Amino acid sequence: MNARVTRVRVERRNDAPLADVPAPRLSWIVESDQPWRQAAAELRLDGGDPVRLETGESVFVDWPFPPLAPHARHELQVRTTSTDGVRTEWSEPLTVRSTFLADGEWQASFIGLAEPAGVACPGRARTEVEVAQDVVRATLYATGGGVYQVSINGADVDDAVLKPGWTDYHERLVHEATDVTGLVRTGTNAIGIRFAGAWWTEEFGFHGGGRRIYGDQPVVAAQLHLELADGTTQVIVTDESWRGAAVGPITASSLYQGEAIDARRALPGWDQAGFDDSGWPAAVVSDISVVPEADPAEPVRRVGEVSVAEVIATPSGKTVLDFGQNLVGRLRVRVTGLEGHTITLRHAEVLEHGELGTRPLRYAKATDTLTCSGGADVFEPEFTFHGFRYAEVENWPGEVDPGAFTAVVISSDMRRTGWFESSHELVNRLHENVVWGMKGNFVSIPTDCPQRDERLGWTGDIQVFSPTAATLFDSDGFLTSWLRDVALEQARSGGVCPFVVPNVLGDPKPATAWGDAATVVPMVLFQRFGDRAALAEHYPSMKAWMEVLVDLAGDRLLWEGDFQFGDWLDPAAPPDQPGGARTDKDIVASAHVVRSATLLAEAATILGHGEDAAHYGDYAERARQAWVNEYVTGAGRIVSDSQTAYAMAISYGLVDAETTQAMGDRLAEIVRRDGYIIGTGFVGTPIIADALSVTGHADAAGRLLLQTGLPSWLYAVTMGATTIWERWDSMLPDGTINPGEMTSFNHYAFGAIADWLHHGLAGLAAAAPGYRAITIAPLPIEGIEHASVRQETPYGLAESGWAETGEGTLRVHATIPANTTAQVTLPGREPFEVGSGSHEWEVADPRTVSSVESIGWGTPLGAIVDDRRAHEALLAEVAAVDAELGDRLRHGTAWADGQPLETMLFGVPGEVREQLPAAFERVNAVLAR
Repeated sequence: MNARVTRVRVERRNDAPLADVPAPRLSWIVESDQPWRQAAAELRLDGGDPVRLETGESVFVDWPFPPLAPHARHELQVRTTSTDGVRTEWSEPLTVRSTFLADGEWQASFIGLAEPAGVACPGRARTEVEVAQDVVRATLYATGGGVYQVSINGADVDDAVLKPGWTDYHERLVHEATDVTGLVRTGTNAIGIRFAGAWWTEEFGFHGGGRRIYGDQPVVAAQLHLELADGTTQVIVTDESWRGAAVGPITASSLYQGEAIDARRALPGWDQAGFDDSGWPAAVVSDISVVPEADPAEPVRRVGEVSVAEVIATPSGKTVLDFGQNLVGRLRVRVTGLEGHTITLRHAEVLEHGELGTRPLRYAKATDTLTCSGGADVFEPEFTFHGFRYAEVENWPGEVDPGAFTAVVISSDMRRTGWFESSHELVNRLHENVVWGMKGNFVSIPTDCPQRDERLGWTGDIQVFSPTAATLFDSDGFLTSWLRDVALEQARSGGVCPFVVPNVLGDPKPATAWGDAATVVPMVLFQRFGDRAALAEHYPSMKAWMEVLVDLAGDRLLWEGDFQFGDWLDPAAPPDQPGGARTDKDIVASAHVVRSATLLAEAATILGHGEDAAHYGDYAERARQAWVNEYVTGAGRIVSDSQTAYAMAISYGLVDAETTQAMGDRLAEIVRRDGYIIGTGFVGTPIIADALSVTGHADAAGRLLLQTGLPSWLYAVTMGATTIWERWDSMLPDGTINPGEMTSFNHYAFGAIADWLHHGLAGLAAAAPGYRAITIAPLPIEGIEHASVRQETPYGLAESGWAETGEGTLRVHATIPANTTAQVTLPGREPFEVGSGSHEWEVADPRTVSSVESIGWGTPLGAIVDDRRAHEALLAEVAAVDAELGDRLRHGTAWADGQPLETMLFGVPGEVREQLPAAFERVNAVLAR
């Protein structure tokens, strides 16, 4: 057996082995060419005596050594022994570095400009310091109210951007802990900090009524810790001895409005020793008492670059660059222009009738200005970002050269973990759109959108998307950090989880599905990453939200009559009433009372809080029964006879097993009656495919997935979308932007279907926390010939997929990582278990294809809708004859068995009716019938 330990990890971060706590948990992956289960592990520090752990665990294993000290650095190695007694070699040494500081050790003052040139003024600060001895180790601890970058002796300390990101600045800041040993030298050293306001000084609010929440001017703080050759330490901190000025190329900076850069204001050598800063005023110390903590997550970085795909001349004569991909970041521009010549860049996600579509930006200008120095300039805005695919270029010197522009993509630098591929190119593009949407909206915090005057941490969006986020990227550290801000916001508001976190929208109010992020997201981190510590840390937050719900539900155990977003952006909702859903808001609210109580009881059981488990388990059952009594008829129908209502009942366990199946059948019936058109908003969309699948209607889920008409997941793809849209119809079929006041083209919530592509269609799911056990249970659907998924689990790479053989069978394959097992459920077979390794099976193809004999006036509507190809062809041909009639047939038909096609076409004008038989014949010809 050839087994080896790989990817030893410290705590949650994947970018470096950094310990943000004194006793960091450890994880490792074993790769083996044979089935392998761990029986024991040995760990050693600095080559010392190993500590043996009699455990099969290899994910988030407790630290077995004495607690780390601040500034510690050790070499860690791991080796393991299998249940067969085979021992691996020691892993490669991993240098573990602690990033936290001791209590009271943070001494740096927050400093800002004494003479800012207006509010939210960008600036620079600097100092010089003498180092008398050789430096053994140097670590920079820095943070800011705003965003910053530090340079030492002319070199940036790292490649992170927009540090320290956005947290609940009132009570929480994070600091970096960057190894800068290679930048500090004996003698005189210069430390420079360039900074701007970003979230700290942004004006948050709607309808032009934005206001600054945290401060009018950015501030920064830094602490350089030097360990010298003689064993002593030297600490340099920001204080009043530093100098700061409103200098440098950046003259204005705002997340919403953009950045103004004047290359004539460059300051060569400003961050090197000997620079004359005598004209700079002394920095002003700000009275900020928040003590920063070590960052538990990866920072924002430049994660990719995209070249210009096309240069477009718009109908009005403007020049627009198309990058072919809606993304989040900024432009890097190389240009030589006359001194003082200013170029303007305006960013937007879409074109509307050939021109830059800026209306969805609302009050955000998303505009950068670049003023040339007269020489060869390279511009890249540093302290802002935009959501865009298109950039309008104004006042370019000469003919626009597409090679002069590069779109720089930024995102929190999470490790990609989930990949999907199928025979259906539109579905593949849908999945990529979800990935791009997540990258663009995971910039320090999980936002709703990255482009307009909002970009806030809406709790409802991440509540519904968190399982998908945990599938596509290792977002454990990212979401753990954000949940700490959730907890702080709750503590200030009596347990209420606000609409947005950090909260910048006034007094928090409770709303179902939004506030439930407090209970849902911690459980997702436990289920997908095996992060029990995250569940334990956020258990008080879960409980606090649940107590809010208990008060709101009162004696009736039903949450009624209060403001709710409800099933937000149901496709039936009018453009100006996004909450106008088909599912009653009280039904949604009371269902989530049960859901959160159930999750809290489950968490209490996992964490050993027996009394809480019993108490909230009992409450969940009583609230569930109250929901059934109030909203379910004796025949098993829900009073809101809607897709979302049944999906909630099934997915949240609101009814017994027999009723669950009946509701699944009813849900499938509604979906079929509606012509397999999606009828759900934010609440129902993430769960409808699962609700159908678990009740035996994966075929209906497949029909919803492959629908290309409006509304559907693939409609946006057919319209050229490269990210997920906020509305099902953010762009109307005629190329007009939806008239609603809020219309984003990068909003990940509806992209939650990607999780079902992984665990449903391709069939790979976590059967135990952190994928300690795996489920392989693919759900083949008509219209797709093969589908597969790769998942980088905490235990290693897992794979699952299926493909047609062309002989009436399917070939199913799976890869199970070492130290795990899988429960396999295949069509026509009893479930069975396999161990690690590669597996393949061949099974009979379970899919059945309905086929209508022919299309004519008397063909039953039910027979037509059951034949996917016939249904799609008929809709296309009728729309080609008459667009209005085609729309009526698609959206106004109840596709029932008892009605012939002629019934739906009653009242059609004679000249149109006369063309329909020929349309029917064209359908029959296409179908060869």
